[in-house]
Amino acid sequence: QLVSNDQFRSVEHRVLANKSKDTARVSVASFFNTDMERSTRLYGPITDGHNPPIYRSVTARDFIATFNRIGLDGRSLDHYRLDQDTPAHAVEGSE
Repeated sequence: QLVSNDQFRSVEHRVLANKSKDTARVSVASFFNTDMERSTRLYGPITDGHNPPIYRSVTARDFIATFNRIGLDGRSLDHYRLDQDTPAHAVEGSE
């Protein structure tokens, strides 16, 4: 959601596990070779005058630090949400 400016929404991950005691199901979300200093700055037609940025720019390092601090609460992106009154030109990387 951060990278797509809410054009692509994430969903709560739910699993219905088999009732069999012999099997286990595990889901693991992973980052591979992530540039920890690269920003989530939005490029191209994702933002414009009619579709201003919804979230502030954040690095992977900051995102992971915040995740480690607050954990999974279903509201992890609220920390990055811009105020409705924030002008687009005040957001890093938007012109």
